[in-house]
Amino acid sequence: MIVGTAGHIDHGKTLLLQSLTGQAGDRRREERERGMTIDLGYLYAALEPGAALTGFIDVPGHERFTHNMLAGAQGIDLVLLVVAADDGVMPQTREHLAIVELLGIPRALIAITKCDRVDTARVQAVREQIEALLAPGPYADAPQIALSSVTGEGVDTLRQALLDAQHDVLQRSTLGGFRLPIDRAFSVAGAGIVVTGTALSGQVAVGDTLLLGPQGKPVRVRGLHAQNQAADSAFAGRRVALNLSAERLALEQIHRGHWLLADWLYAPTQRVDIEMHLLASEPHAFEHFQPVHVHLGTQDVTGRVALLEGSSLLPGERMFAQILLKAPVHAVQGDPLILRDQSAQRTLGGGRVLDLFAPTRQRRSPERLAQLQALATTDSLEAVLPALLTNSASGLDPQQLERQFNRPRSTWVLPDDVRLIDTRQGPLLFSADRWDALKVPLLEHLARFHQLEPDQMGPDRDRLRRFTGTTLDRPTFISLLDELLASGDITASGPWLHLPVHQVRLSADDEALWQQLQPLFEQAGFDPPWVRDLGHDEAAVRLLLRKMARLGLLHQVVRDLFYTDAVLRRLAAMLMQLAAENPVIQVSAFRDAVGLGRKRSIQILEYFDRIGLTRRLGDKRHIRLDNALATQPL
Repeated sequence: MIVGTAGHIDHGKTLLLQSLTGQAGDRRREERERGMTIDLGYLYAALEPGAALTGFIDVPGHERFTHNMLAGAQGIDLVLLVVAADDGVMPQTREHLAIVELLGIPRALIAITKCDRVDTARVQAVREQIEALLAPGPYADAPQIALSSVTGEGVDTLRQALLDAQHDVLQRSTLGGFRLPIDRAFSVAGAGIVVTGTALSGQVAVGDTLLLGPQGKPVRVRGLHAQNQAADSAFAGRRVALNLSAERLALEQIHRGHWLLADWLYAPTQRVDIEMHLLASEPHAFEHFQPVHVHLGTQDVTGRVALLEGSSLLPGERMFAQILLKAPVHAVQGDPLILRDQSAQRTLGGGRVLDLFAPTRQRRSPERLAQLQALATTDSLEAVLPALLTNSASGLDPQQLERQFNRPRSTWVLPDDVRLIDTRQGPLLFSADRWDALKVPLLEHLARFHQLEPDQMGPDRDRLRRFTGTTLDRPTFISLLDELLASGDITASGPWLHLPVHQVRLSADDEALWQQLQPLFEQAGFDPPWVRDLGHDEAAVRLLLRKMARLGLLHQVVRDLFYTDAVLRRLAAMLMQLAAENPVIQVSAFRDAVGLGRKRSIQILEYFDRIGLTRRLGDKRHIRLDNALATQPL
């Protein structure tokens, strides 16, 4: 169990922990000189002989060090709210209580300290103050224990209450990836760099490789301590110290707020969608795009909050919002966060992370708000997935869902009506009904294209995608198209796509003219005649050849130069052979292979650029492997 203190400055938090554990704790020189806790302190003790070690985090009570208190409050199982009997409830008592409520810490115990300084009536008055303070929140029934750290009165009662709570602590899941928000980093002579924190999920063992910080630097775990004891492994819910090693790893590179993560969880983000709660004690409404300090894990980052359901949020109310951060953070769905004002002097409210892959566009659309509502309702991937898919026009990336929910795909139980669609850029999840529904407008647009261009065989893939105006990205559109081709709903004639019933035929006059021209093209091979050299009326020949190009029988390389489909297939095959020998296609190599001049070779290569078989970068070309022509040349 991890216990964290909370409360106003000089209410006896540090002395109380010393009375409970018999240990003075990790006090810095500045703290001893000033007689106050400035940074986080850590203690480990068994509350009774033979009991498991309990970790205690002593946090500062002064308002100037609330950012340190927030770093220590992450991941604790129980908060020990300390209120001095002589002072009673004070400003930092209220702010610390608001923070731990916003963080969703499951349990609380209230210690009324310094009872040796006051009479019984004063202790009762403070009890009533605390009851009134706790009444509206989740800790209304939290036990209150009056004690004195000086005389020892009530300390054993508190110790027993902690032991009872320890039996009820829920063990965190070890199924997800390991996550550790770093709260300290230091160097140990003979060992090297050590970082500490409270493990929020997963497990780690000596020899594991993790990713460190926003840069995702790989580091190896050389050794570890769990709950202040040497161990071979550690899991969620424990205080962990990890001895790290990596090439060129320096202590100056590691700061409080950095994360240690399983590699597959690494997804730094500067845009997060949250469910925001503004404290009822706030004197003013929260305005759209207001600057804030965001405390997430042990990190403190500045940013702005874009409200998604209005221009302002009234005190005590909730609203979906998107935070635009000035530095990358790590999060998963359900992580709590705290918002403080721009000057970092007052806690405004908090919230829960809903989506770390927050969209930049359509973030206020009804579909997006429906997704956020579903994410706010449950933490279960399986429960929320139908709503996410129903309101997604372009599918869901399963890798992003793994990171968002910290759930490896091997643990998912997908509903029967969910389809995993393979695309050239990776798989996507769609509901079966939505995937099938996407085919209907595609077929309708292709039929409309035939109506508008009856003398064309059909568009190629990219032209059809532009014609439909779809929001699907190209790899997903190609997968949808491939299914329609496989089912026979669409037919391909070379690169041209058309409905099976659509046909374009030459007129009798066109057929007669082509019978005269065809031998000239077949005899010319790679060097066909220009329109002016065919011995017929140029306008009539040009019209016929362009019509045949629309049918896929010819290819118009430049204005008056046409290649037959068979010849261009041979050229494409030669190009593919060159690419197999050297992925970077040079004009000179293609020129030598086909035996034509440089100008003609460039004309042919530029045609391949236009139809998507090649991509030109400067003077170099590469085969476009995502193009159907790469596997089925012209």
